[in-house]
Amino acid sequence: MDKDLANFSTNYAQKLGASYAEARLEESTGNSTVIKNGIIQATGFDKAEGLGMRFIINKKMGFVSTNKLTKEKIKQVIEKAIKITKATGKVGENIELSDEKAHQAEYTVKQKIKLADLSGEDRIKVLMDAEKAIATTKVNVPSRYIVLSDEEVTEYLTTTEGTKITAHIPRVHFYYFLSMLENQKLSQRYWVYGAASGWEQIQKWNIPKILSEEATTMKEVLTKGKKTPLGKMPIVCGPQVTGIMVHESCGHPFEADRILGREAAQAGESYISRDSLGKKIGSAVVNIVDDPTIPGTFGYYLYDNEGVKARRKYLLKKGKVTEFLHNRETAKQMGIKSNGSSRASDYEKEAIIRMSNTFMLPGKQSEEELFEGIKKGIYMKNFMEWNIDDKRLNQKYTGAAAWLIENGELTTPVINPVLEVSSLKLYPSIEAVGNNLELHAGDCGKGEPMQGIPVLLGGPSIKLQGLRIK
Repeated sequence: MDKDLANFSTNYAQKLGASYAEARLEESTGNSTVIKNGIIQATGFDKAEGLGMRFIINKKMGFVSTNKLTKEKIKQVIEKAIKITKATGKVGENIELSDEKAHQAEYTVKQKIKLADLSGEDRIKVLMDAEKAIATTKVNVPSRYIVLSDEEVTEYLTTTEGTKITAHIPRVHFYYFLSMLENQKLSQRYWVYGAASGWEQIQKWNIPKILSEEATTMKEVLTKGKKTPLGKMPIVCGPQVTGIMVHESCGHPFEADRILGREAAQAGESYISRDSLGKKIGSAVVNIVDDPTIPGTFGYYLYDNEGVKARRKYLLKKGKVTEFLHNRETAKQMGIKSNGSSRASDYEKEAIIRMSNTFMLPGKQSEEELFEGIKKGIYMKNFMEWNIDDKRLNQKYTGAAAWLIENGELTTPVINPVLEVSSLKLYPSIEAVGNNLELHAGDCGKGEPMQGIPVLLGGPSIKLQGLRIK
């Protein structure tokens, strides 16, 4: 990586009149293997490098990227981008950034088993072992789609304010989608695992065990499951359900660009407004954070793509709206400092406000204690599908593995219970929070062009009161 090219680009933009410039130089390598129904569909390796750059000139923001990493080519693309930005200067809003401390740092995620030392056969073997594990359960899973991938990314960020940050982060990623049909009943399950780690995390997950247990549970629910009782009743949601709820109905609507209307035509709007700060929208047991600094997590980073030092953000604290996710632009508009929430999926994309590791903090009760006192209710361990509107207000979750709770005990599996709820009713309905925190991975999409970015979502089991199963 020739860091001098990034330094040259910001200096050159400044020479041409930019009041501010930042450059991200990136190198990445990746591997992926796809298996469908036991047959290898694709396996590949890719490598990319390039430079992405933002600048402010005449109070207008410009962005340009290139994979032609020579000084002459960089000069050409910067000159063209500045010319276009000046020419369109009469449209659009003026851009100001919050004042932030310049940082100089270098950090890396260490690998016990280096991704670069593995062969394609090593990666294929993991998925084939998973196929064998499903087969040994004697459960018929006619549709199986499994993806295993990994990447190593090195980024160098430099700004005209003096920031110089180098980060090297390896990530591993595993995704599956299973479909099963029994007694004319369909069940589908998908889930994502991811971490900032070397290959050792793949071994810890034990993918064959994950898939064999998933197949067995799907079979049990389809063959023994009863029709779901309908109506208002206590509901206990497992960590995976809590995680997707938190991500979709708290994380996204707390992105300041949504709140300010910047994402309305792309990723959507928000039921939260600037005036929501300090207002109570949940019960006192609800605490939700976004924290990219947790080692090993899929959304891990120590500095965002604007060079702001990362930290834990409390989105909801004791049910009250405490903080939004900001980049330097939205922070300036609200008269505060950025909290380090600006990221880009790669050098070709402009950094925008993104979640990192967003989850509900655990309580003190065990999951079993959440069942206590429930005469009749539903335990939704995980889900088959979900959806939410573009204001992140009205949402629906269809259970996959779910059981009836009777007199404080799990009894009969139930088929696809459906919970439909407004975000403004969801968080006040949370009566108790378990201590069984689980953190899971996700690929979060946002922006135009679309940027898929590694995040974490999660939480403990939660007990809901006053809501209906449909």
